[in-house]
Amino acid sequence: METICAALEPQFPCREAAIRTLGELIGDSREAYPSAIYLFGHSGTGKTALTRAFLRECCRQQAVRIALLNATECYTTKIMLENMLDSLAPRRATEETFRADNMLEFVEQLRRWHDQGAKFQSFLIAVDNAERLRDMDANVLPVLLRLQQQTSLNLCVILLSQLPFEKFYNKTGLTEVISLHFAQYNKAETQRILSSYFFQVRAQLLKQFSKDAQRLAICEAALTEDFYSNYLNLFLSVFYKACRDVPELQLTARKCFSIYLEPVLDGTVESTDVSRLWRHIAGPLRSALTQIYMRIDKPPEEQEASAAIEDQSVRKLAQSLELPYYAKYLLIAAFLASHNSANQDKRLFVKHHGKQRKRMQTVNARAKVCTHLSAFR
Repeated sequence: METICAALEPQFPCREAAIRTLGELIGDSREAYPSAIYLFGHSGTGKTALTRAFLRECCRQQAVRIALLNATECYTTKIMLENMLDSLAPRRATEETFRADNMLEFVEQLRRWHDQGAKFQSFLIAVDNAERLRDMDANVLPVLLRLQQQTSLNLCVILLSQLPFEKFYNKTGLTEVISLHFAQYNKAETQRILSSYFFQVRAQLLKQFSKDAQRLAICEAALTEDFYSNYLNLFLSVFYKACRDVPELQLTARKCFSIYLEPVLDGTVESTDVSRLWRHIAGPLRSALTQIYMRIDKPPEEQEASAAIEDQSVRKLAQSLELPYYAKYLLIAAFLASHNSANQDKRLFVKHHGKQRKRMQTVNARAKVCTHLSAFR
């Protein structure tokens, strides 16, 4: 457990307590795992990244078989169960193809592994976006929570969601699980996390100015940890109330940092003059705040210039906005289907819609049209 925690704590600052808790629960494969662990919290709090890294360290340092799944991608019970079996299969059976149409076949396969000697091995299953399990078969979630009891394996199911576990209760009830809440980062913690990427940002900028000796020398002298910390303090004073998502803040902070550094590289402002640097960066930061979560690939300079012309900025924004993959096809399908009349939906989209009856009114109307066309000829 100590080696796993020591390896992960530098990667996930401000999550030392959560790492220690997971280490105490599932850090040692020689001890019995809890049957289920529930991790919940808002997006951008490190649930998925921390769990994946923790399970991979367990797999690397111990004899543990892991399965990392996303309930959004496993949109049917069969797909989810077969992916679990493929990931958890013993090494001697990795070339086999496992089938499981329902939870009964899934549990029976795990029991066979127990009889074949897998009882001496440990298994960890992590399911992200676990709230989607409520839309699957009614027995999926209860069986997963009791999977250790039903298979007699040293097995733990880790569920990750943004909802509290109370939202999962149904009429039949569920077994109690160990819940671990990932709270949102406060401002000081967010600044500490963003500051941990200082050396990456510095290396990227030095590589960018490698062909310009003058700017490279200024960048090496000015770009210190205190300088970057002052920038992050100004950056979070604008963005923290509007956005708590750390990956999004990290992306936006890197984009705006080049604007903050520009007057220092030009020699017009000293790197220690925080007030003038703030007057320089305040406008671009407020402009970037209106485009948070949009992931526009243009540099901040072009965004600031285009913001002067309102109509052109809106048009460019609409052209550069990228929809999710499945949303594109759903939008196209909805647009095409909107051209069909409502009374034709059953005939077009239902497999067994029956035969379409011909009405005499329709037959006479078509005959009248044909008669008029023949008269014109």
